[in-house]
Amino acid sequence: MHHGNFGNMKTNVNIEKDFRNKIILVTGHTGFIGTWMSLCLHMLGAKVIGYSQKPPTNPSMFETIKIKKDIKHIIGDINNFSKLHKTIKDNKPEIIFHLAAESIVRKSYDHPLKTFQTNVMGTANILESIKNSSVRSCIIMTSDKCYENIELGRSFKESDSMGGNDPYSASKGAAELVTAAYRHSFFKNNKIGIASVRSGNVMGGGDWSTDRLIPDCFRSLYQNKIILIRNPNAVRPWQFVLEPISGMLSLSLHLRKNPTEFSEPWNFGPSSSKKINVEEIVKKIIQQWGKGKYIKNSNKNNKKYDEAKILTLNSTKAKKLLNWNSVYTNNESIYETIEWYKQYGDKKNMKEFTIKQIQKYMNKMKLNN
Repeated sequence: MHHGNFGNMKTNVNIEKDFRNKIILVTGHTGFIGTWMSLCLHMLGAKVIGYSQKPPTNPSMFETIKIKKDIKHIIGDINNFSKLHKTIKDNKPEIIFHLAAESIVRKSYDHPLKTFQTNVMGTANILESIKNSSVRSCIIMTSDKCYENIELGRSFKESDSMGGNDPYSASKGAAELVTAAYRHSFFKNNKIGIASVRSGNVMGGGDWSTDRLIPDCFRSLYQNKIILIRNPNAVRPWQFVLEPISGMLSLSLHLRKNPTEFSEPWNFGPSSSKKINVEEIVKKIIQQWGKGKYIKNSNKNNKKYDEAKILTLNSTKAKKLLNWNSVYTNNESIYETIEWYKQYGDKKNMKEFTIKQIQKYMNKMKLNN
């Protein structure tokens, strides 16, 4: 099987070879990004241990691509410290990708305590569990919403302040502070690399979350319903799901080889020229799908959810030091995403199709490097 050579030759990191036979723990592996991440790692020859609650949606990407049999699948809560700690002790992972989180902004208004518990204490539990362990590098995925958003209209750099006016954003900012505190207090002289990753809005097949633009569109299309859009003019830093994943894969290897250099926060976002608003995306979806209608839904309820109007990331650091770049244009990302949902609607073998999409991405990445 042909895989892309991600990786920056200067630090001699080779994704094709360096994951082979490594034991990797993915928390939140039953979620949308976690499932894509687990499949990538499996394709790269890693031994994947997944630790997560049951799939958060029905349908779910995790069930659809039947990845359970390719990995060690552990149902566990990130808030259960003793189970998490025992999982790490028993399985001896070398690298951890911590993706388990409460990930929907609107849910955080309904369940603020659960959001803080999972996103803040869950992160502390992981960091506490890897002291004196087999783990050599750990990546904590937070969010582009961890920044204090004072709407300056410029992209956020890693050095900008943490903040958050809603429980979700605040929980992600707090997870970043917890990560920094653990790094400085407990991991300074250990040879363990600890990095956090802030990524933009991802799109890709197999996302079935509620209150997310893309899944909402396809749910409506499958049922021949009119698509309702909340914030037609909202601009988000959209990127294909494999973009931040490739960044995290590369970063985890750099961290392992050189923990002191790479133990920092990292942004993985699309280049700023790629701005696109919600209405434009919906139009493209309808066009490629071949039918469908949308209306702007100015629901009174939307006022209570305070969403940032503009949010973009400056990913210069990842480009310079990890040689990481967005591979797909907006059009390609949207195309690949719609294609996945089309195949799914036609009851195709989604595991095969998803593997093909990963290979296609990796091959393009090779050409770009």
